[in-house]
Amino acid sequence: MQDKGISETAFPRLINDGTPTPAGIVAIFLGVVVVLAGINVANRGATTTDIVDLELTWNSGANSGIVTIELYPDDAPIHVENFKLLVENGDYDGTIFHRVIDDFMIQGGDFTNQDGTGGHAAKWFGYCNGDPGVAESNCQRTSHTIPDEADNGLMHEPCTISMAKTSAPHTGGSQFFLIPNDSTPSWLDGQHTVFGQITSGCQHVTAIS
Repeated sequence: MQDKGISETAFPRLINDGTPTPAGIVAIFLGVVVVLAGINVANRGATTTDIVDLELTWNSGANSGIVTIELYPDDAPIHVENFKLLVENGDYDGTIFHRVIDDFMIQGGDFTNQDGTGGHAAKWFGYCNGDPGVAESNCQRTSHTIPDEADNGLMHEPCTISMAKTSAPHTGGSQFFLIPNDSTPSWLDGQHTVFGQITSGCQHVTAIS
């Protein structure tokens, strides 16, 4: 399966035709120390937003912190629904952030392979590896993806969460990335879907990246 990462960056290419480059291998190696120990959805009386708490540990458990994310279902309804379903199913628990790039982002969510080549949508959203022309009955669950919502007006600003995917459209599944407070990767705007904002604990993302 093709690696699902950041399709267009000004940083060294991490994947070439689905194979990690040396830079990508280094990024993956650095990421194995970051574990998503637990994650839960907490509806706190908001009607248009949802709150998610991510419990992170890194450096073999020597460091830990809570990252709180406000999700935007009005702006990215499918992404938020998919993300919440994966959270509620426990799919993210104990997974790693397999890719960490200094001053750029940390990426996780591959709950099947833990290396950036796996993961999938929580349910059928009408796309099979980005193809809307395939029937659900002919699409393996591991190939379930979600449609892009990258034109929602949300930008890749510091302390946001966005969906990772291949360079092809509609190939997001479960992998996501968090942007630290010292990064503004605006070249991703309109390509990857931003679906939430870190409201607390962004310093942990920055420390990791």
